[in-house]
Amino acid sequence: MTTQNLDRIEIKDLLVRGILGINPDERKNRQDILINITLWADTRKAAASDEIEDAVNYRTLTKAVIEHVEKGQPMLVERLVSEIARLCFANDMRVQAAEVRVEKPTALRFARSVGVTIHRTRQEMMGE
Repeated sequence: MTTQNLDRIEIKDLLVRGILGINPDERKNRQDILINITLWADTRKAAASDEIEDAVNYRTLTKAVIEHVEKGQPMLVERLVSEIARLCFANDMRVQAAEVRVEKPTALRFARSVGVTIHRTRQEMMGE
């Protein structure tokens, strides 16, 4: 299944505070972490039934991402972005692909933000 046959669900500008980075200050002080997630799934059944059970529940996913970021303490953005992508697939079997961007708004003095974006399929991440 290709993503062009699927619908997009977007979670934009989720701001969470957590430990992320390699510098001593980053290891002890929480900082802002900006997360954007795009999920590819077929939303036709949910549209027809108007029932939450037939939809990818983005609220449940968002809560899981917030909890993960607040509890985890990865060194690298690359690690966190991959962990969040894995959460997207674990959260709902209907999600077939995910694009996840994690940014650290205060990482560079003269830049608004620095971040990493990945695009993964269910098959890549979950071996299905």
